[in-house]
This record gives sequence, C-alpha cells and structure tokens, in this order.
Amino acid sequence: MILDKLGKELIFLDGAMGTMLQEKGLGAGELPERWNESHAEEVIDIHRRYFEAGADIVLMNTFGANRIKFEGSAEELKRVIFKAAENAREGARLGIHDGRPFGAALDMGPTGKLLEPFGDLSFDDAYEAFRETAVYGEEAGADLIEIETMSDTYEIKAAVLAAKENTSLPVFATMVFDETGKLLTGGDVAAAAALLEGLRVDAIGVNCGLGPDQMLPLLHELRKYTSLPVIVKPNAGLPVQRDGKTCYDVMPEMFAASMAELVRNGACVIGGCCGTTPEYIAETRKACGKLSVSGSEAHDETIVSSYGRAVVFGKRPLIIGERINPTGKKKFKEALKTHDIDYILREGITQQDHGADILDVNVGLPDIDEAAMMRETVVKLQGVTSLPLQIDTVSGKAMELALRYYNGKAMINSVNGNQAVMDMVFPLIRRYGGVVVALTLDEKGIPETAEGRVKIAGRIIDEAARYGIPRKDIVVDVLTMTISSEPRGALTALEALKLVEERYGVKTSLGVSNISFGLPARPFINAAFYTMAMQQGLSAAIINPGSEDMMRAFHAFCALSAIDENCSDYIEAYHDYKPQSAAALPASGSPAGGGADSGTADTGGAMPGTLDYAIIHGLKEEAGPAAGRLLEAKTPLAVINENLIPALDYVGKGFAEKTIFLPQLLISAEAAKAAFDVLKEKITASGEAGEKGSSVIVATVHGDIHDIGKNIVKVLLDNYGFDVIDLGRNVAPELIVETALERNVCLVGLSALMTTTVVSMEETIRLLREKKPDCSIVVGGAVMNQDYANMIGADKYARDAMETVRYAQDFFQTDGRA
Repeated sequence: MILDKLGKELIFLDGAMGTMLQEKGLGAGELPERWNESHAEEVIDIHRRYFEAGADIVLMNTFGANRIKFEGSAEELKRVIFKAAENAREGARLGIHDGRPFGAALDMGPTGKLLEPFGDLSFDDAYEAFRETAVYGEEAGADLIEIETMSDTYEIKAAVLAAKENTSLPVFATMVFDETGKLLTGGDVAAAAALLEGLRVDAIGVNCGLGPDQMLPLLHELRKYTSLPVIVKPNAGLPVQRDGKTCYDVMPEMFAASMAELVRNGACVIGGCCGTTPEYIAETRKACGKLSVSGSEAHDETIVSSYGRAVVFGKRPLIIGERINPTGKKKFKEALKTHDIDYILREGITQQDHGADILDVNVGLPDIDEAAMMRETVVKLQGVTSLPLQIDTVSGKAMELALRYYNGKAMINSVNGNQAVMDMVFPLIRRYGGVVVALTLDEKGIPETAEGRVKIAGRIIDEAARYGIPRKDIVVDVLTMTISSEPRGALTALEALKLVEERYGVKTSLGVSNISFGLPARPFINAAFYTMAMQQGLSAAIINPGSEDMMRAFHAFCALSAIDENCSDYIEAYHDYKPQSAAALPASGSPAGGGADSGTADTGGAMPGTLDYAIIHGLKEEAGPAAGRLLEAKTPLAVINENLIPALDYVGKGFAEKTIFLPQLLISAEAAKAAFDVLKEKITASGEAGEKGSSVIVATVHGDIHDIGKNIVKVLLDNYGFDVIDLGRNVAPELIVETALERNVCLVGLSALMTTTVVSMEETIRLLREKKPDCSIVVGGAVMNQDYANMIGADKYARDAMETVRYAQDFFQTDGRA
C-alpha cells in the first residue's frame, strides 16, 4: 500500500509523540517507550487522535527503543516494541472510521552517541543496535521503518543498512539540518542525499530542528539533488517556555498554510515533529488534502560524497589525487609494509591542500592483508580529510569492507567488461551505493580502437542497469596507453572520450600519467595530454595535484574555457608568480604564501612535521613526538601558549566560520590531547606542576540520556587546559549543586537534547541560583536557543562547543579566577 502510493499521492504522517506524552504526564527521566506497557491506554489514545486527525501512517512509540538506551535488555526491548505495534493497531481500530488504509511505522531514532572515530560508539555496535530493533519491528507487524532525527551520516548509514539487510520493509530516512543546511557533523544536503539515494532508501527528507518556513530552502536543495520522494516533518516553530511548560510559536492554521506551500514545492510525505499535536495534523490535512503531488524529478547529476561534502561532476574537470597508491612509489610501499598509517594520512592531507577534489585509495601489496589495511585506511583518512574517496582495488573483500565502513557515497575503481568482475562489483554498488569507474577492457584485453572501447562501455552500462544502477553512477575510463609503445595511444583515448560522452551521456575519467611511461621529461607530455583530454570533455583525471606542471595546465585550461569565472582561481593561484624564482610558484591549486616558514598556526600555513600541523590536521600519532621535539628548546608552558593553543584556536576559528566541521574539530582535539600528555609528563618530572586549570562542571540534565554535545564540550575544554568535572548524563539537579558546592566550582555547563528535559534544566538552574549564587551557567543542546535560555535563567546560551570554550575563557579572565 505504502509503496504504491509513494510519490503518486500525498501521504500524511502523524505529529509529536513526545509532546503528547508530556501532556499526559511523562516525567523527566522516564523512557517514553516504556509507556507502551505501563500506560498503554494513553499511547493508544494518542494514536487514535492522530488517525482521527487524518494521518495515514502513525509512528510507533519506539523512537528510543534500542539496546543502547535500554542498556542491553533484549527481552524488555522486544516486549516494548511488540506492545508499541499493538498499541498503534488498536489506535487505528478506534480512530479510523471511514475504512481507509493505514500504516504503522517502526520509529528508529539516534542512539544519542557519536560514532568512531569521533566518538566512542563503533559502527558495528550501532549497526547491531539498529538491527535488533528493526528485526523486532518487522516481527511485531510494522508496515515500514522510519529512521528519523539523525544528525550524522555515519549513524544513519548504520541504521539504513541494518534495516535493509535484515528486513523486507520499506525504509524512510530523515535528517536534522540547521538553517544553513548543515548536519551536526558538517554534512550538507547534497552529501546526505547522495548517501541515502545510494543506499536505496524509499524516501528521504528532513525533520525536527526547524519550523515549516525554515524548511522550504532545504526542500529545494533536496529536490535539486535527489530523485526520491521527499518527506518534510517540521516542528511547530521554535520552543518557548510559558508557566514552566514548553510551547511553540506557530499555531496550527499557520503551520498548515506553510505545509501547503511545501507540498506545492514538491513534498509528498508530510507530517509534524516537536509540538505538532493532532490539531496540527487535522489542519494540515484540511489545507493539503486536495493538493496533487508534483512527483519526483529525475536527476542525472553524478555525485560522490564524504561526511562533510558532496562533489558534483560538472563543467570543471575534477582532480582525483593519485598519491595514495603503491605503484611506482617506494616510500609508500615501505609505509604499507611497516604499517605507517600517518604517512598515508599525510599524503591525503597534502593532496587536499594542493587542490584535489577526490582521493584515490589503493593499498594493495602482495605481502599485506589488503582488506584489513583498506578498512583501516578508509576509516582513518575520514578522520583527517573531508574529501570523498575513490576505493581502488581488485579485491572483492577489500572493496566491500571499504564501502561498508565508508562515511558517504564513494567512487569505486573499478569494474570492467569481464563478466566475472561485473558479477562481483555490481551487487556491492547496489548494496552500498557509489559511483563506479568502468574500464573499457574485457577478457580479450584493451581494444586497439576507440570504437572497440566504446562498445565495452556500452556493455558495462547495460549490465549495470540490470542491477538498478543508473548511468549517472557510472564514470567511464577509456584507458591511456603509453605513446612510447603505442604511437596512437593518445589519439585513440581522446577519440574514445568524445564518443563515450556523445553516445551514452556518462562522465569520464583517465589516469593521465600512463601516457608518458618510458619517455624523458614526462611532466611535459603529461601536462599537454591532460590539456587535450580536458578539451575533449574529460570529467575527472587521476593526477598528482602536487605537480606544478599539471596544476598549471588545469588552471590555464579552466581560465581559457571560461570555467574559471573572471579568471579568479587562476589569479589567486599565480598572483605572485616570479619567472626567475621557482620557489615562488605554488605547488598546488591553493594560494601561494601563508606564513609557512614559521610553522605556526597563525595563518594555517603550518609545516608538515610541526606540532601546529599535527594538531590542525588531527595527526594524533605525530602530535606527541612533535611536542617532544619542541621541548628541546622550549618550556612546556611556552609550547602550550605558542603552539598548542594557537593551533586549536585556528581550528576553532574555522569551525566558527563553517570552513571546518565537527569531525575535524574533534580529531584536532585528540591530537592536542596527545601532545598535552607529553607536556604534562615533562611538567610532572620537573616538579614544577602547578595547580590545575579553572574547574568547570559539565552534565546532561536529569531525564536526558543523550551525551553527544556534552562529550564534545568536555573534550574541547580539556584541551584548553580546564579541569573538567564530567558528571555524565541523566544527572539529578541535587548532584550538580552538591558538586559545585563541594568543589567550589563557579562555572557549570548543562546540556539537554529533548524538550521534555528542559524542565530539569530549569530546576537545576533554580537550585544553583539558590544554593550557589556566584555560579555562572552556560546551556546548550538541540532544543535550546537564546530566548529559551533567557526564560530559564541561564547566563549564556552556547550554540556549539567552541562557543562554550570562548565563554569559559572570558568568564575566568573577567572573573579573575583563571
């Protein structure tokens, strides 16, 4: 029923189960899902009211029903989910009077934890938690699975895989973006859309965080990048506190009018999130019930993504960095043999700095475990660079591990016309998503003619279609043969490039440097061929972005082809070019200069091997030794003040300006911690250890078991030298006050991610004001804003972790307690 209607008719979802439970008396600290058993009549009544209001599908009361929130109690978890399904069906029996079909969705929300490498929850543990919930949901009779309120692409990938690999149910997926269109972990709408479309969910959308008017731009972005049906579930505006209760600033009629505008702009599954009672859904049904669905638009953009960015194939040729590959690279081979992961990470960082758009990753050597090394390399590279990766392997095991643990929609290099290879690669693409590179060779080898290569490309495209893989997810590599042995190698490749694009409309790529093997002065040949290939419409090239010749060819071509508007990129790269001084040439596509000679973080031009560089790029293994080298000439305090703190400040500034995102912020903090441990040993050994830094209490308030935000704040405060007293999550107001009094702590940070627990935050602030009036209180969390903070009496609302750090610095400096 659901899939038959999806994208053809408007589907109405219900509203805010949490808001309704709170109205019925759900207390702070209670798991809402336990009400399925203890207060079944109240839950049934909520479902009944939403069905009567016009919902086609209600979400079962299972948002937090996973083993992490239920602390591993599988028996209780299963019982609660089965009861939730029973309650939803009973609500339908009581609430549907016109015989219309209905659905009950298993609601799967986030675990409340951040996944590795930025948090302490492994991908496999997250997957297992979601798998268990999904299996119980299907057994209980759920009609579909809705994964919602996700702010991390890695966690939603674990949830989607768990649902699709272990059930036969349709899967909807919605994420929480801020007003700038960013997730908590930095991903944008295009990146999330590429990932979820690649994983083949049935519908994609946004929920929570924003009101309906603020979601309109996000809807436009989603419609731009996905062909899937789009879900929109806004809050009833922004939360406000009135007489100790959480209220919302958009009334039902206003909400419904905005929802109608969203439907006219392409939303085809609509409902409500926080604050949307049955009255909101009834008004929405009234305003939108006669509107037609505009239908999904087919998009042919070729997109790859990482956790933090999407790269869209377009007019400008893309640069795929070739340096993470052992072929012809003695040092790289040695790094693989000795398991020198930091060498690999530096190669990735350097290529990003030099202008790469995508990083090719090949770690295949005969004498190492390629699959294990590929998985580790992919995971760790994602910790230091936000560039999408191209998985380059002929090993099916290595390819699957890389795709499973990759946080985004990867490129895969490669498939070819050999049937056995297609049989191995295409099921993986269908399962995990990705853009696959199609090499124009088969069992007979590489055809000598352009026409022969184009025919193989067509065969690969046709075979991919059998797996549901569209042309937009195929990039054809017509192969480059060295002209030293194949005189017409360049001409054949150029002809094939043009024919492939004309005949099939797919994007293309080439490994450029193959053209010059066996010849002297290879960079000259490579750069000339690269220019010729771009002129023929080459979409992406695997090159060394650190090559001056290749980057000059790239920038010049873009300027000459009017791709580089007003030659701005060219001017930025070469504005201080001096022919007589080779040193003046930039070695990349990034601007020259930048204070690199000092190795400090003042301009972000830190040199490789320095402490500043290790912290800025999150190289934890390098940070400790770098700090040790500095101690040969500096005191520990000087290293902290002149290197460690400026590097963290540089990253913090980038985070504030949204050029650096949460994963990079956290990985930099981990590197700083490794350096600080070395410095602390030196201080202790010298007998000069002074007092600890100013003390700060951090806690997630009573009733709230989410600790992502609080943990991020703790990590950053630690690395800025504060003595952090972490009381954990679900902390009673009395314990916070007692700790502040016993330890004489004058700054407290409180976190809440659920509207139901803001009451606990307000009570904590009231007690602190009464018992320790000299204490300053900073608050944060997904449900908080400045108005809310003012209403509950906080001293500061911090939008993110760095703002908390800045407030702490200012507070102790002004207060004279630092």
